[in-house]
Amino acid sequence: MSELPVKHPVQASDAAEGEPRPGRIRKPIGWSMITIGALVAVSATLVWRRDGIGGVLDILTHDVTLFGGILPRVLAGCLLGAFIAEILPHEKVSRSLGPNSGLKGLLIGAAFGAILPGGPFTAYPVASALLTVGADFGATIAMVVSWTLIGYGRAVAWELPIMGTDFTLWRIVISLPLPVLAGALGRFVYVRMYPKDVE
Repeated sequence: MSELPVKHPVQASDAAEGEPRPGRIRKPIGWSMITIGALVAVSATLVWRRDGIGGVLDILTHDVTLFGGILPRVLAGCLLGAFIAEILPHEKVSRSLGPNSGLKGLLIGAAFGAILPGGPFTAYPVASALLTVGADFGATIAMVVSWTLIGYGRAVAWELPIMGTDFTLWRIVISLPLPVLAGALGRFVYVRMYPKDVE
């Protein structure tokens, strides 16, 4: 009777280390969803008492139309994030933007956020994809804050024509250190709140 091959413990641990770490499983219903649902119920009750069922139906009809217009962009952004998570090399991302990337990781995250085009349907799926492939909270926070404060796309398309060159340039210069500071603080807090995830 032939015996089945037994893996040596060292080989098994080496194989496990070579595999990418699975991303966090997000629960479909959390505290944020429960809070929003409660606020919706309270708001709908107030509208119903003031305007009757007709007022509630008008709001629902408008929101369904709005949701139909937004849904394709949400789907495209989520697909973009999923494809980026598959395309990006996990080891390089972890080395450049991971917990041990230091100041360089924060600067890379901030620079990437500053040049990232598109709106929230692009930025947040990309940020989620970076977390999935090995970026840490600090670098990802730096990216999101930089996209929010510096984003060249909005600055060129909206701020320069409306606010003028002087205002835009000074606003960007003053905002430059903030993404790195936010990322460093996020990394500091995360390491102390979730030490097991960092190991």
